[in-house]
Order: sequence, then structure tokens, then C-alpha cells
Amino acid sequence: MNTVAPLLPPAEWRDFLALTKPRVMTLVVFTGLCGMLAAPPVNGHAVNPVIGFTAVLCIALGAGAAGALNQWYEADIDAAMRRTQRRPLPDGRMDRQAALHFGVGLAAFSVILMGLAVNLAAAAILTASILFYVLVYTVWLKRRTPQNIVIGGAAGAFPPLIGWAAATGQVAVLPVLLFLLVFLWTPPHFWALALFVETDYAAAGVPMLPVVAGEATTRRQIGLYTLPMAAAAVAPWALHLTGWLYGAVSVATTAAFAWMAWTVAARRRAGAEDAMRPEKRLFAYSILYLFVIFGALVADRWMVMP
Repeated sequence: MNTVAPLLPPAEWRDFLALTKPRVMTLVVFTGLCGMLAAPPVNGHAVNPVIGFTAVLCIALGAGAAGALNQWYEADIDAAMRRTQRRPLPDGRMDRQAALHFGVGLAAFSVILMGLAVNLAAAAILTASILFYVLVYTVWLKRRTPQNIVIGGAAGAFPPLIGWAAATGQVAVLPVLLFLLVFLWTPPHFWALALFVETDYAAAGVPMLPVVAGEATTRRQIGLYTLPMAAAAVAPWALHLTGWLYGAVSVATTAAFAWMAWTVAARRRAGAEDAMRPEKRLFAYSILYLFVIFGALVADRWMVMP
């Protein structure tokens, strides 16, 4: 006897918005905007406000497309994890095909608009960032290796490069250092989260580092990855690519990050979940850290650097 699957009601606009992971998108858009504002004038002219707005819009749409395609592919994982069970697909509020079409359409529109309205360099980097997040991180790495977030972290590091390329049409040393900063920031940031949601990842069968290597190894790796991240954070100032304001903020905020990471790395195995306060503090601070350090970059560019 054939059975027909029940039709899902039409998804609301809130469900499509949720597919784009708006909280993650906020940081992506901010670092992209800062990359653009920190770029030097081209032929004595700053980026046109309309072009700048279009570039930021394309970065947001591209990030949203990557988030939607990630949720389309990982609907089964999201259904198994407590913190993601209420997303539109596992909660049954949206058809998977609708999510796929939305993600692909949004990705294509963002890249085409960036190429036509801004420049081809920014469009090419935007394309690379979307494909890297969807194909390399989501499809290839996420379910296969505990190094998923290490390599996959590159996907979230592209926005400063995109913003800089949107303003100048090329890439320079400073945005590459910003790329490295975000790339090296991602493991301690994400592993801090993974430590207090380890049971979620274990239930979903995702080989995050705490699941396959244990808590002690994860804590040690958080401490180790913080060292090159700190070097990347102060490198723009050390190489005289920024002024004293960025230097002072980067040193102070990175020292605080390193202290929190060391607190997490030096801990023995925590007992109850509510005892994971250092991990939660590091995770929360790591988000604030990027906002502050990139904000300082822009303030330094406009207030200090000639």
C-alpha cells in the first residue's frame, strides 16, 4: 500500500531568516565591513557609499546562503542535537527542497550582484567562501574528522578579504593577516563551545574534538591555538600596517583572551555541565573579542593612520 507523505505548510519568512543563521551572519558582515573601511583610498577616493552598501549586502546574502545550505545538508544532525532541534528543517516547519532552492538562489544572486555592481575580485572571493563552507566544511570535513573546524574555519575568515577587495579590487598583506586572525581564532572559539555541548555532538555522531579525543586534549589544543592567534592579532601593528590605537587594543584584548584560554587549558575535567563557566566565558568573550579588535582596526584607520 502506497503512502503519501503529508505536505508541510508554507514556511514563514521567519523560517527563511532562521536558515541564514542571522547571529553568525552579524559577525561575518561586521568583519567584512571593517575590512572594507580599513582599506586605503583608491586614486584618492574612498569607496562609493552605494558600492559599499552593495558589497556588504552581498556578503550578508552570501553568508546567509552558506548557512541555509549547511542546514539543508545537516538536517539529520540538527534533529539529533538539542540546541538545533528547533531549527526550521528538523522542527518540520519547512521542506528540505525549499531550503535547497533558497540557499542556491541566494548564493547565485549574491555572487552575480557582487560581480556586476562591485568588482570581479570580490565576487571571486565571495564564491570561494561559499563553496568552501558548503563543500569543504559541511559536506567533506564535518562528519569525517575532528579537524573539521580547524580547516573549515577558513570559510568564516574570508569576509575581511572580501571587504578589502570590494574597496580596492585587490588583496594586500593586512587583509591576509586579518584572514589568519579569524582562521586561528575559530578553533579555540568553537572548541570552547564544543566542550559544554559535547553530549549533543556525541548524540549526532559528529567527530568534534572533545568527542573523539577527550576533554583534556581539547583544552590543551585551545591553549596551543591561542598562541598563533595572538601573533596574528598583533602582527598588523608590529609590521607597522596599523597605528598605536589598534596596537594598544589588540595587545590588551588578546592578553585577556590568552588568559581565559589558559584558564580553560589548565582545568581538569569538569564535573557537572553548570561547572563549565570558564569555557562559557571564553566562548562569549571570543565573540566580543572579534567585534572589538575589528572595530579598533577601523577606528585606527580613520583616527590615527595618515
